[in-house]
Amino acid sequence: MQVTLKHYTPLEVCSHAIRTCWQSFDKSDVGGEKDRALIDRVGNKYKHASTLEHLVYTFYIQGISRALLQELARHRVASLSVKSTRYTLKELKKIEPFLEVDYEEASKFIVLTGNADVDSASIKALNNLQGLLKQGISNDIAKYALPESYKTELTWTVNARSLQNFLSLRSSKSALWEIRDLAAMLYSTLPSEHKYLFRECVEGEE
Repeated sequence: MQVTLKHYTPLEVCSHAIRTCWQSFDKSDVGGEKDRALIDRVGNKYKHASTLEHLVYTFYIQGISRALLQELARHRVASLSVKSTRYTLKELKKIEPFLEVDYEEASKFIVLTGNADVDSASIKALNNLQGLLKQGISNDIAKYALPESYKTELTWTVNARSLQNFLSLRSSKSALWEIRDLAAMLYSTLPSEHKYLFRECVEGEE
């Protein structure tokens, strides 16, 4: 899995939005300590979390399973642009079927769990899918045979309020292991000056 932060909103935009309510622009230090404290006080401590929606982050997320993608879809207030199976399944047509124990090669296309039985079953499903594609079955029909472990990627845009909710839920020990890894990587990729807004949302962070 790889996570890249492509774009984010400067803190000054959020503090400006908050100061719009009280017309207190003269007290701004242009995203400095005073503005940072204001965002935390209003957005987190006073629970006016709608003000945090002015902070937006765009991540490029690579190498996640379709199982994780399904979990991501449950977080409503976010925008997802996902790698298309219709146009990209041809990548499987050009290679030979995988051996059931050829985990290293198969891991280019599927997320491995570490459970030998599950991973072997995923490789079998991958080989079955290859066979369907090589028969000439269209991508749109063959993709119904995709294993949940099949890798995909997406560009994900989310505001700070929704990201707080995501990190609170998905850094929990009760969350799916793969999405816990994603939560940790998303947090680590955030700009250092933004992390204070999310620290209490990440389990294990102080």
